Amino acid sequence: MKLNLFQFTPTTEVEGPGVRACIQVQGCPIRCPDCGVPQTWQKRGGTIVDSNYLVKQILEGPLVEGVTFLGGEPFAQATVLADIARKLKNNGLSVVTFTGYTLEFLQNAKRQDYEELLKQTDLLIDGPFQKDKIDMSRPWVGSSNQRYHFLTSRYQHLASNLESIPNRIEVRLKSDGRMFVNGLGDIDDIRYLIKNCHGI
Repeated sequence: MKLNLFQFTPTTEVEGPGVRACIQVQGCPIRCPDCGVPQTWQKRGGTIVDSNYLVKQILEGPLVEGVTFLGGEPFAQATVLADIARKLKNNGLSVVTFTGYTLEFLQNAKRQDYEELLKQTDLLIDGPFQKDKIDMSRPWVGSSNQRYHFLTSRYQHLASNLESIPNRIEVRLKSDGRMFVNGLGDIDDIRYLIKNCHGI
């Protein structure tokens, strides 16, 4: 199966619980105003990769406890992500999925591809980013309307302790000199970092 990929990060500590691999997909029909990654909106611009290649990269790569699916919008490619998730869960890994849709919307859509990805997801973080509700007091989310759904018992122990998990960012320099920032932090601090670290 083929996936339209924006970015693959073999290991990260800022996109869900523990150390994770992160698959960020290309293409988003929701397009939240003031989205932090509008470059993921268009279907064009990504890299088409084989799903088995990503599974192999994760299973044979750095030790991680799971994979996180980000967007773009993961449910726009639910079939292939559900396939990746199933193969990784069969190897003991966990699955965290972010979506700009709500859980109720996904359930009421009665779509098999949505249902398959939900079935493979341990922790679903739902809801569109809303600038007028900015709130970074909880981990991994940017606005207060976004919710955590513990769809399995895998991360249920975090439910009563979320506020103790800090938001953080990671900064990576690419071999071609470009900077990649992921995670969540104060947007002004991130802009300052990007503006002032060119001399590193």
